[in-house]
Amino acid sequence: MTDNHKNNTGSTINLSLISHTNSGKTTLARTLLGRDVGEVRDAAHVTDLAQAYPMLSTRQGDSLLLWDTPGFGDTARLLRRLKMSGNPVGWVMSQVWDRFADRPLWCSQQAMRNAREQADVILYLINACEDPQDAAYVDMEMQILSWIGKPVVLLLNQIGPPSEGDRDGQEEQKWHTHLQRFTILRAVLTLDAFARCWVQEAVLLDTVAGLLQADKQSAFETLSDVWRKQSLSCFHDAMTTLAAQLARTACDREALSNPSWASKIRGLIKSFSHNRLSDKDAAMQRMAERLDADIHGATDRLIQRHGLQGHDAQQVLQRLHDDYVANMPLDTNTAAILGGLLSGALGGLAADIAAGGMTLGGGMVAGGITGALSAGGLAHGYNLVKGKTPTIHWSAEFYEGLVRSALLRYLAVAHFGRGRGDFAQSEHPTFWQKTVANIVSTHRTEIRSIWALGKSADDIGRITQEIETVLTICAVRLLISLYPAAAAIFHPNGAK
Repeated sequence: MTDNHKNNTGSTINLSLISHTNSGKTTLARTLLGRDVGEVRDAAHVTDLAQAYPMLSTRQGDSLLLWDTPGFGDTARLLRRLKMSGNPVGWVMSQVWDRFADRPLWCSQQAMRNAREQADVILYLINACEDPQDAAYVDMEMQILSWIGKPVVLLLNQIGPPSEGDRDGQEEQKWHTHLQRFTILRAVLTLDAFARCWVQEAVLLDTVAGLLQADKQSAFETLSDVWRKQSLSCFHDAMTTLAAQLARTACDREALSNPSWASKIRGLIKSFSHNRLSDKDAAMQRMAERLDADIHGATDRLIQRHGLQGHDAQQVLQRLHDDYVANMPLDTNTAAILGGLLSGALGGLAADIAAGGMTLGGGMVAGGITGALSAGGLAHGYNLVKGKTPTIHWSAEFYEGLVRSALLRYLAVAHFGRGRGDFAQSEHPTFWQKTVANIVSTHRTEIRSIWALGKSADDIGRITQEIETVLTICAVRLLISLYPAAAAIFHPNGAK
């Protein structure tokens, strides 16, 4: 530990975010900082002055600054001029270019000045949509950065949404191989401003830690610990929010009147012939509306906790006749009749889901009703329970689907970069569904037990704790399965 750090005078670590103009520096800065900074516009040289933004800080006065710099402009012309000088960096610093008359060279000079005078580590952002062989400006800019001599971490931006397999690793290796002749290049990392997951930032911090001078190592270790605590706090708050919604759903129910068998059949036929809801259907709709509002509210809180903006656009499909259990004192024959009458509605529901695509809402419903789209599955939901007030509540299958949905919604929010703008629900990668389903299935017994507890008890505090425990275990396993490096965040000492 350095004397500087011992005396609490504080150390400042500077990361300079550099790229070709209009490559998304400010967008990535917004995502990393969790707040709106600078100006984002589809034009060259929108950022024309280097600006430092606090990224992390400690009580000891240590700080990590992220510099958003002007983009490199006419790189070919700048490189030709630099090669004509015996002291390229000194020459470019001594030049006076007009900020408006020769904007590309002026912006390039400001980027070089910041990298030379401020940077401990340079974060060089490139557009991963381009092939290394076609992006000639990258080679030229790496030559320029080589004259400055600071360690460089290449960040692959605009790589697209998460994908199954090791696509990111393959892209990183491709760029590393192409640029390996530059000794300043120390690492290649994927960090898409639109679709990065927060756990990927830990890999960036660990990489930077290994590139710093010895006198800043201790301060950066403390800063990294601050990041970990803040990130885990956000993660656990998200699990608490989702668990509270799931607990309320587990306990939700609607009491029904107990009419005679003949009255039930007459009421059902009347509701279908006059397009009116029966008491049972009206009760189901009230439950669906509560669930819809609760999912909206929980997702909005999730969005806000992650420093994003916007509101959840998900709509929960209503009147899901097979996704509740009716605790009705009916015999098997009556249940079979009701199941047959409702089979057409169930078929229409399946078609609606298929036509709407696998959005988070549709995916949740599809997951919840898998294997239940049949009159037999519906009839099984009716039980003869004597001496009890008839009630309806969500089925165990549907409740397990809600757990899967909660994890999918968490992934969607956790991958949404603030630089992308207001949060908007979008199609999630199909392999997420499979991964989530596999992990949740291993906890089916605990989930069904929690569902049963909600059906028979009103201790929502206990139910919240139990579902939060299961949800947290699933989410940790999920993040580690998608990003193995995340294990170090959740298990820093190697414990499992």
